[in-house]
Amino acid sequence: MAKYDESSIKILEGLEAVRKRPGMYIGSTDKRGLHHLVWEIVDNAIDEVINGYGNYIKIILHKNDTITICDTGRGVPIGMHESGKSTPEVIYTVLHAGGKFSEAGYKVSGGLHGVGASVVNALSKSMDVTIYRDGLISNIRFKDGGKVDSPLKTIGETKKTGTMVTFTPDLDIFKNCHFSYTTICERMQESAFLLSGLTIEVIDEEDKRSAKYYYEDGLISFVEYMNESKKPLHKVINFKGTKSDIEIEVALQYTDAYNESIMSFVNNVKTSDGGTHEVGFKTGITKAFNDYAKTNSLLKGKDGNFDGSDVREGLTAVINLKVPEAKLQFEGQTKGKLGTPEARSAVESVVYDNLKFFLEENKEIALTIIDKATKSKIAREAARKAREEARNGKGKNKLEKNLSGKLTPAQSKNPKINELFLVEGDSAGGSAKQARDKKFQAVLPLRGKIINTEKASIEDILKNEEINTMIHTIGAGYGNNFDASESNYDKVIIMCDADVDGFHIQTLLLTFFFRFMRGLIEQGKLYIANPPLFNVITKDKKYNYFWSEDDVKDFIKDKTGYRISRFKGLGEMNADQLENTTMNPEKRSLIKVSITDAALAEKRVKVLMGEQVEPRKEWINENVVFTMEDDLII
Repeated sequence: MAKYDESSIKILEGLEAVRKRPGMYIGSTDKRGLHHLVWEIVDNAIDEVINGYGNYIKIILHKNDTITICDTGRGVPIGMHESGKSTPEVIYTVLHAGGKFSEAGYKVSGGLHGVGASVVNALSKSMDVTIYRDGLISNIRFKDGGKVDSPLKTIGETKKTGTMVTFTPDLDIFKNCHFSYTTICERMQESAFLLSGLTIEVIDEEDKRSAKYYYEDGLISFVEYMNESKKPLHKVINFKGTKSDIEIEVALQYTDAYNESIMSFVNNVKTSDGGTHEVGFKTGITKAFNDYAKTNSLLKGKDGNFDGSDVREGLTAVINLKVPEAKLQFEGQTKGKLGTPEARSAVESVVYDNLKFFLEENKEIALTIIDKATKSKIAREAARKAREEARNGKGKNKLEKNLSGKLTPAQSKNPKINELFLVEGDSAGGSAKQARDKKFQAVLPLRGKIINTEKASIEDILKNEEINTMIHTIGAGYGNNFDASESNYDKVIIMCDADVDGFHIQTLLLTFFFRFMRGLIEQGKLYIANPPLFNVITKDKKYNYFWSEDDVKDFIKDKTGYRISRFKGLGEMNADQLENTTMNPEKRSLIKVSITDAALAEKRVKVLMGEQVEPRKEWINENVVFTMEDDLII
């Protein structure tokens, strides 16, 4: 047993805690975490803009995986702090130190915990900060995770104001320190949409390219951008309001699409997980349309009300809030969800009042949207009735015909516990049928690749036998009639080979679910199985499974007499192996499919699965690392 006494208790000083557990501060140490460092520094620059200081931000990607972020704000204070250190040293080396804990420095800010700049420094090999303030140019440099390399000093005079931060991520923390130009451009374009009058420039020195973003009518341009590939039913509706000291701006537009796309921001921080403001928006918009429909006799008493899903079908909306520092509550350091209670009632009130007035003044647009919501309501109710009839035995023959000889059903009829495995090919399907727990796990083998639902017409999609079978198996409809709560399964799990064909099938399936059963994703019911890639058999004949080459190398480092095999496909695994690694809930690991950014997801699906070749080629070349063979010698 390992020793556990007083000497086991460690106190991590300063930034050491960040380097020890980086995931606690930036979420992960993969590509997403790497770019979170950029957002932390950019957010500081944007906070200056939000509070009325500066209107220009420049980001430069250098050739050596170093990045520079410049702004024209007030500049970081350069005087001595009461702690005895220079203020820039405190800001960039001390956790929970900053100007965002009171409204004296910032009335509105995206920062909350005061760890942004210091965390970036902690996870960097080097950081250089140049400050333009009080007529002086000041500089301070750090190295090796926040150690002062050169203390604050004056290096010149200036009439400018602002801060320039240059940092190089630490390769000991991040496996890949290469910044993505397209990822940064996408995020900066969003910020320019949200802050009318702000210019943001991104320069890539290595590939000699640049982009500049500036929008005079921000949110309207944002919604138009999101709806580029759709057919709008009217011009963008845009309104603003202030309630409980919370500034609210909303832009929305209905299209001929079925899915809704709502993006929300608080103090320019994207709230990917929603929060109280999104709840308020949905409540306000549903109430406004129901009241309008009843007042104008478009809904009779016997008709009941529109559901939220009815009035949001085909809706694209952007919600942008400015919340005072004293009321700002985010859930988690990465600020993905707003928790401010007042935001719900404030947004609901502003949305309801403004939208109600707009509908009364724009009858033609109101009737167009109400007509779309009415059709959605009728289709939803008809689809529910059809599902109920199928479950009660009516229409059962048709269902059985579609599933005959394909689905291996679970014994349980409880949709709250049942799982459906979508398996590539008959051979893998055979192993999966033997490996499953037949009490609650069903297996549906898919023969070949399904149709690309991003390119095909709805008629061709529904003619595809595999898609038709999935729709009937899941039993919750499709498209605008899909209702995740009616699904026959609590989990739908995609299980494909870890090869080119397997990943292609997985992508085709994800595209289908995103377009026609998005509710499965939104309600956390869609998963990807994660079978191991390697099996190391030791001399005592024990099987050891691994998911990466690095883990295999660590395992065999001090061992002899072992044998390594690589699984090229699920069909190579026997039923026991498949059960013990991939299907048994007590031993497996699943990847939950989620949508963190609706607009970006739309764009990715369009680029990767759509008709145009060049945008897809460009994105793949920049974001995908290709290798011809395994690095591990077996």
